[in-house]
Amino acid sequence: MKRLNVNGRDHAFEADPSTPILWALRDSLGLTGTKFGCGAAQCGACTVHLDGQAIRSCVTPVSIAEGKRITTIESVTDGSDRVGAAVHAAWVRHDVAQCGYCQSGQIMSATAFLKSLPRGKQPKAAEIDAAMAGNICRCGTYDRIRAAVADAAKAIA
Repeated sequence: MKRLNVNGRDHAFEADPSTPILWALRDSLGLTGTKFGCGAAQCGACTVHLDGQAIRSCVTPVSIAEGKRITTIESVTDGSDRVGAAVHAAWVRHDVAQCGYCQSGQIMSATAFLKSLPRGKQPKAAEIDAAMAGNICRCGTYDRIRAAVADAAKAIA
């Protein structure tokens, strides 16, 4: 029996210790906002937070997450997370999403990045690009992503 804290709630379910967090979230807990992209931690579509750090859930086993807090896109965009809400609102204002497949991972990475900055710091474009480099957008909306992250940083300052 595996026990995980996901979005502030404790969950128990049967899973092999090597099961990737992604599949526990999607198949065992029904949280489908986190996407499968590549299965090799190369695209960022599966990004979630583990104790506040952005991780690739497609390669991180549930055994590593026991006793830690997992946060998914469902929690970050429900309005209860101030930074996540600012990022989500900026995404809408800047019309970032095109096909939308990568967006949950993009938002999770942007939220973790902004939370890692000293309060009030306005990141430079190069810092945003470096923080978001692990997330691939097949539609190429990188300019809008950068603008949305900068906009969210201003909103939370």
